[in-house]
Amino acid sequence: MKITSMDLSELGLDLWFQNQADELCQPGQRIARVTAVDRGWYVVRNEEGEVPARTTGRFLNSTDSTMDMPCVGDWVCVNYDSENSATIHAVLPRRSYLHRKSAGKNVEMQMIAANIDVAFIVQSCHYDFNVARLERYLVMAGEGHVASVLVLTKTDLVSAEDLEQLIAAIRGAGISTRIIALSNVTGAGLDQVIELMGPGKTYCLLGSSGVGKSTLINRLTGQDTLKTGTVSDSGEGRHTTVRRQLIVLEQGAMFVDTPGMREFGLFGATEGIGECFDDIRELALSCRFSNCSHTNEPGCAVLPAIAGGDLPSEHYGNYVKLKKESDLNVTAYAEKRKKGKPSGNAGHSATKQTKKQK
Repeated sequence: MKITSMDLSELGLDLWFQNQADELCQPGQRIARVTAVDRGWYVVRNEEGEVPARTTGRFLNSTDSTMDMPCVGDWVCVNYDSENSATIHAVLPRRSYLHRKSAGKNVEMQMIAANIDVAFIVQSCHYDFNVARLERYLVMAGEGHVASVLVLTKTDLVSAEDLEQLIAAIRGAGISTRIIALSNVTGAGLDQVIELMGPGKTYCLLGSSGVGKSTLINRLTGQDTLKTGTVSDSGEGRHTTVRRQLIVLEQGAMFVDTPGMREFGLFGATEGIGECFDDIRELALSCRFSNCSHTNEPGCAVLPAIAGGDLPSEHYGNYVKLKKESDLNVTAYAEKRKKGKPSGNAGHSATKQTKKQK
């Protein structure tokens, strides 16, 4: 896609970020936005266009974890070494973020994207549909102060009755988030996605490999911006996105495409869990004990709701599972820090700074 000159406000810069830049950027440095990350290399964009960039040695030595490293969507202070290269000296505080525990047994945090306004959580109606996974994505978005919209793709592969049942399953789990039913084949539902997008706003696509994220972006751009894989007989697409990148659409909105995630752990996601499972949180206010675990305590208000059918047991079970997972990862992280090993959570400092200044 051809890169044209544009004002930084069209890339999402506002007074809040400008104030952060005035404090952090040194004389001679300019503001740019990270538009791609690929194995330690970056692409940054300013008013004139995009150039490859790298971090300075001084910046690397000042970081405590991978969470402090630039990610797609970040605003950064850069020096332009030439017309075709730049160096990154600082990352501005993040207003919102999407992160996860990195895959594997190590308790490290991985930043996915920053300064996102809305996350489109994408699942296929055909092979990928899973309510528990939807709730996990919703917790991730809520924890990072990112609004969510659910997108059910490949509706052309299921009947209208099957689609209604899938939506009913989502609503039955207490999820009230807006749902868009989409077919990348017929284009049905695409207009609803476009209506939600505003100029200067940043959107992110989250979902497993092959659910149609790249195809959706190609439809929005009107060209083959991203490579797509053929769909198997089962309706499962092939993973094609290999790096995170931010794409500016003609109407002025921006999209972050990310590689598919089949595994993503939660870490310290108390706020996100409370937001996603607000029905359980509301019930918990009536529990006899403020620290009720909703397992066997007397006077618990949650357990009777499950027994009476007012609260779906699967919904409650996933709540318990995600809360336990998040708490265990926090404990493992704390033990790791005691041993003096590098942490993956230091990036929270920037997030805390954003909350204080809002």
